[in-house]
Amino acid sequence: MNYIYQSDIWPKFTWDHAKIAPMAGVVRNRQGRLLGRMEALGFSLRSEALLQTLTFDVVKSSEIEGEILDRNQVRSSIARKLGMKVGGLVASDRDVDGVVEMMLDATQNFNRLLTKDRLFGWHAALFPSGRSGMHKIVAGAWRDDSHGPMRVVSGPIGHERVHFEAPDAGRLESEMMDFLGWLNGSADLDPVIKAGVAHLWFVMLQPFADGNGRIARAVTDMLLARADGSRERFYSMSLQIRQERNAYYGILEKTQTCPGVSKAGIDITPWLEWFLACLGRALERSENTLAGVFKKARFWETSSTASINSRQRIMINKLFDGFDGKLTSSKWAKITKCSQDTAFRDILDLVEKRILTKDSAGGRSTSYSLRREWQV
Repeated sequence: MNYIYQSDIWPKFTWDHAKIAPMAGVVRNRQGRLLGRMEALGFSLRSEALLQTLTFDVVKSSEIEGEILDRNQVRSSIARKLGMKVGGLVASDRDVDGVVEMMLDATQNFNRLLTKDRLFGWHAALFPSGRSGMHKIVAGAWRDDSHGPMRVVSGPIGHERVHFEAPDAGRLESEMMDFLGWLNGSADLDPVIKAGVAHLWFVMLQPFADGNGRIARAVTDMLLARADGSRERFYSMSLQIRQERNAYYGILEKTQTCPGVSKAGIDITPWLEWFLACLGRALERSENTLAGVFKKARFWETSSTASINSRQRIMINKLFDGFDGKLTSSKWAKITKCSQDTAFRDILDLVEKRILTKDSAGGRSTSYSLRREWQV
């Protein structure tokens, strides 16, 4: 099988500007609208949205590679590293902290040059024990192919299908210097297009023994943060790629082997079309994933809050954030540390204010929810 990195003109990428430029323009417009909407929110709600988005990004990027991280650990690790004062934090494992450190370095320090040492630091953070599962790997260094060529395979042992074979390890130092030189330069290229090219280029090289997909998505997020000009992340490309994983691998495999190659360059228009469309869907999806944040903001903007006491404010916010189980007067009393009678009066007051409604489901204890117009 022939791969595009074997071409004499590698890595001279080209694309149809008439197709790609308008798509990039639409995406940039959506980015601007989303950031404008988020800037209109208060600091606490923006922080909440940021924490939610980064948690999704870390969890879903690992899921794409088949690794399941504990969401509460990821959330807690991000909150601690960003100095956020949130409740319910739990201890986090070293491997979780490592993924979080890489993602935060990429997105919070997006204007820093991406260097070999920085990439090595990311890789070492992903594999703090120097192992990938049961296998010992070289962490914080380019792969050496000591156990054979780097291949992307599927299927049972003995009947594997090779989807892709990466360049020889001996080429990596030169190849990665070319990649980093281009990434840290090329200031005239639209950042969202640059993110798409960088993602493809990095996964073609597969420079590490493991973790290449997660690092490629961290590089992508870094460039998208540059496009936004903001450390605050309110949409997740990794979440969208996870939803479209089969299409993602399909377009990668097709691009790695079947693009149009001519003297003008290697045509990656279909890849960029897919990438920009996926990014557009990620921006649209953010409206759904952040729906609770927007609902909460609208509630506190439009509702009369003068007559809402501190206990009621705590419980309303908990309901917007996703209350665990049914809200009863006994749970209210326990959480707000008040008597059962006070809890019941608080609840009835919010029912009269048309903020809460009594649930129709029966049971030993009456339960309450936010009225439908405030539910996500």
